[in-house]
Amino acid sequence: MSSEFKADPTFDPNSIVVCDWPLCQVRLQDDARFPWLILIPRLMGRHEIEDLTPAERALLLDEVVRAGGVVRMLGEAVLRPVQKLNVAALGNITAQLHVHVIGRRHDDGLWPDPVWGRGEALPYGAQVLQEAASRIRLHQTG
Repeated sequence: MSSEFKADPTFDPNSIVVCDWPLCQVRLQDDARFPWLILIPRLMGRHEIEDLTPAERALLLDEVVRAGGVVRMLGEAVLRPVQKLNVAALGNITAQLHVHVIGRRHDDGLWPDPVWGRGEALPYGAQVLQEAASRIRLHQTG
């Protein structure tokens, strides 16, 4: 991937870098209401999925599926199994191409509405956030 990759700084206040997969930087959103990963392709100047080559798009889809498994694992870890995965590449606030993979439940506080701009984030707390990040790193194979 691009050696000059830099994630947009708007990701920093609300998420932490967990690891790098072949295409994407994997970030954990700091909101305990939902198991939520953000995948950012480590390719500068990409704003839309159509900006990727066919091979990059295929790899992105593989990583989205992989992230779905991780999100489900995070939900199980807190005894709140994911019932529906939401996957979105919005870019309305941060133009840099990124994909959200969010675990939802029919009994979560925002169901069935989207999560963006709704309610206040519930930060994990530093220790829990690091434990979740460690779980993700351990779950990397696959």
